Amino acid sequence: MRKYYLDNIKWAVVVIVVVYHVFYMYNAEGIPGVAGKITNLDVQYWDIYQYIVYPWFMMLLFMVSGISARLDLVRHTPGEFIRRRTRKYLVPSTIGLFAFQFLQGYVNVSLGGLFEREPDIPFFGKALICVISGIGALWYIQLLWLFSLLLVLVRRIEKDRLWKLCGMPGLPVLPVLIAMAVPVYWSGRILNTPVIVVYRFGLYFFVFLLGYFVLSHDQVIDVLKRRFLLPAAAAAVLGTMFCLRYFGENYADVPANRSVLFLGYGYFACLTIMGGMARFCDFSNRFTQWMSRRSFGLYVFHYLGISSVGLFVARTGVLPAPAVYLLSLFSGFAGAYILNEIISRIPGYRWAVLGIKSEKTLDSVFFTPDVCAGAQTSPDVNEKSPARISH
Repeated sequence: MRKYYLDNIKWAVVVIVVVYHVFYMYNAEGIPGVAGKITNLDVQYWDIYQYIVYPWFMMLLFMVSGISARLDLVRHTPGEFIRRRTRKYLVPSTIGLFAFQFLQGYVNVSLGGLFEREPDIPFFGKALICVISGIGALWYIQLLWLFSLLLVLVRRIEKDRLWKLCGMPGLPVLPVLIAMAVPVYWSGRILNTPVIVVYRFGLYFFVFLLGYFVLSHDQVIDVLKRRFLLPAAAAAVLGTMFCLRYFGENYADVPANRSVLFLGYGYFACLTIMGGMARFCDFSNRFTQWMSRRSFGLYVFHYLGISSVGLFVARTGVLPAPAVYLLSLFSGFAGAYILNEIISRIPGYRWAVLGIKSEKTLDSVFFTPDVCAGAQTSPDVNEKSPARISH
C-alpha cells in the first residue's frame, strides 16, 4: 500500500519550518542575518519553539528522503533516478538562483547590512552576492542531489546485500535502533562546514542512508509503530535537558549543535515521529492531498514573505511586535502559495524555479505522475513535497 504517512510527514514538517522561521526572524539569541529582536522583553520565552524543533526536523526530512530514494530506485533505473533528481533538485538550486532566488538573496543581504557596510562593492559583485545568498532554503535539495549521486555508487557496490541485512532478520529491532544513536552522534561531529553551519555532510548523509537501508523496511517501521513510546520518553528527557542547558545560546552552531543532547534528542525525536505517524497518520484525504501537492512550493517560497516583512515592516517599527509576528506568518504561507500558483503555470520558468517539466499539464504540476497513476509507493520528497529549510 502507498505509504501515506511519509507524505504527511513531509508537508507537516514544512508547516513546522514556516512557523520556525517566523520565530527565527525575530529571535533574541543574537543569531545573525535576520531582523532580530523586536520586543522590549528581557527574555522571549516563545523562542523555546526553535530549540524544540530545530534538532530534529532536518534529520527527519533526510531520513524520509532516504526511504523515498529506496522506493524511487526500485521503480527506476539508476540513470532515470539521477536525471529525475537533477531536474528536481539541482536545477532549482542552481539555475533557479538566477531565475528567481536572487530576490531572496537581496533581502537576506539587506537584513545583514552588507551593502551598507561595504558601499564600494561593484554592481557585478553585488549581483553575484545576491545570487549566492539566494540559496537560502535550497541548501537542503543541494545536499539531497549530492547524496543521491553517492547513493547510486553505494548501491552499485552493495547490490542490495547490505539493504537485506539492515532488515534485521532475527535481531531485536528496537535495541538495534537505540544503539544507532552512537553512530548518529559521531556522524554529527564530522564533515561540518564552518560559518555556513547548515551543511552538515556527515550527519545528514548518515541519516539519509539510515532511511534508505533501515527505515525503508516495513518490519522495522512496524516495530516503531508498536513501541514508539520508548524513544518518545528518551526524546522528552533529552529535549528537556537540551532546552534547559542551551536556551539563550545559539542552538544552530557549536557547541550546541554537536552536543550529545542535541544529537540524541534529534535522533530519538525522529524515531518517535516516524513510528507515531506510521501508526496514526497513514491515511489520505482532501486536506492532506492539498497540502502535499503544494508543500514543495511552500518550501521554496515561504522565507521570502517572512524575511520581506522583517526587512520592510519590522525594522520600521510601524507595527507592534504581535502584529509583525502575525503578518510574517501570513506572508510566509500566503506569499508562498500565491507564487507557487503563478510560477508553476509559466512554461520554461517553472522548470528553472521549481524543476517542473515544461511539457507537463497543469494537473500534473500538482499531482505527481505516481499519484496520477495510482502508484502504490511513495513519491520522493521533492516531487511536490518536502522541505526546508534554511536557517
